[in-house]
Amino acid sequence: MWRGQRVSVVFPTYNERESIHDAIVEFQQSGYGDEIVVVNNNAAPGTNEEVRRTSARLVHEPQQGYGHAIRRGFKEATGDLIIVSEPDGTFRGNDVPKLLTYSDEFDVVYGSRTHRQFIWGGANMGLFLRWGNYVVAKMMEFLFNANHLSDVGCTMRLIRRSALALIEPDFKVGGSFFGPEMMLLSLIAGQTMVQIPVHYVKRVGTSSVTGDPVKAFRLGLRMIALILEYRLRAWLQPGAFKCYGAARGAARGTARGATQATRGTPRAVAAERSPS
Repeated sequence: MWRGQRVSVVFPTYNERESIHDAIVEFQQSGYGDEIVVVNNNAAPGTNEEVRRTSARLVHEPQQGYGHAIRRGFKEATGDLIIVSEPDGTFRGNDVPKLLTYSDEFDVVYGSRTHRQFIWGGANMGLFLRWGNYVVAKMMEFLFNANHLSDVGCTMRLIRRSALALIEPDFKVGGSFFGPEMMLLSLIAGQTMVQIPVHYVKRVGTSSVTGDPVKAFRLGLRMIALILEYRLRAWLQPGAFKCYGAARGAARGTARGATQATRGTPRAVAAERSPS
């Protein structure tokens, strides 16, 4: 619970049998999670048994892919604030309060693994991955006129349920580059968002994607293609994104409500009566 709001943590799992138990326990010990939802995405044998040693809720998503797993986790989570992370030992439960603190002022809080002071020894964040994520993030920042972005691949993040409801109908990606799509939709929807450094630790086991330089390079190219595609679509076919019109409609409604709320107040009456 965070200031009267329920907090859910979503863990997708595929190849984390050796680490998932400790990850669940560590995030529980943060003291803020009301529930942890583990999405078994055709995970390694023995994973379910490790999860059942904890109080986490286990669900299965047969459609293979990181994006499909996270999207299922979003549907299963019941919290007002939803944290997504990896249960592979790379992220720390003590970063949860940091994400929650920023959620007081932002719709979405994205983590970043590219700040050197937060990269632990042995973490899979060498020169190629670190600068690759940074450069692609800067490309997104420039094309969408965003605030400071420094990582497109960090899978630790927090989103408000109201913000998720706005962008969820536009989710299309089911694979490993779902994370950048979520960031792009946040930008297209005009949501308030911030990216903050989080600790990045040595992984337990080997990643099926970033552990292979060739796969990591191909994933980077796919991320770039997605950014360019969404930028062009937002320019040429803004109506193609449901969140685009909804966000601006909500903003207009808020503005109208604020205008109506001020009518009749002494200051508003004085302003209306003053000569132009």
